[in-house]
Amino acid sequence: MTTAPEKNVTLLRTAYQAVESGDLDAAEQMLTEDFIANVPGSLVPLIGRDVWRLGTQAMKDAFPDLKIRVQDIFGVGDKVTVLLRFEGTHRGAFQQIEATGRQIRFGSIEVYRIEGDKIAEEWVAPDLISLMQQISPTTGH
Repeated sequence: MTTAPEKNVTLLRTAYQAVESGDLDAAEQMLTEDFIANVPGSLVPLIGRDVWRLGTQAMKDAFPDLKIRVQDIFGVGDKVTVLLRFEGTHRGAFQQIEATGRQIRFGSIEVYRIEGDKIAEEWVAPDLISLMQQISPTTGH
């Protein structure tokens, strides 16, 4: 018998696979209609699937070969916590920095809340400082 935390972990793994493969439509369907994104730099939570879609599409446009490596994942109750490593090639503009062709690697710690069989809320803490240092025009990479 599969427990709710195991089902939640499987849901997150499936969502990451969909994003990595570029199937954002499938990943978006795994979110509740009123999905809540808690992201660095925003003083208030962002609401809606469209917010998630814009952010994820920006990453895929800038890093089309983005690989998502789950380093650790566990579920307790209605929450899933994930330690991730992202890798890819900077092939499109990202936050006003034009493509550099550089390989990037950065980590993220993410917590998700599940409602029923959908992802209802996320708290993400990507290492954007490391990412921006890797693609900065002033970096001697």
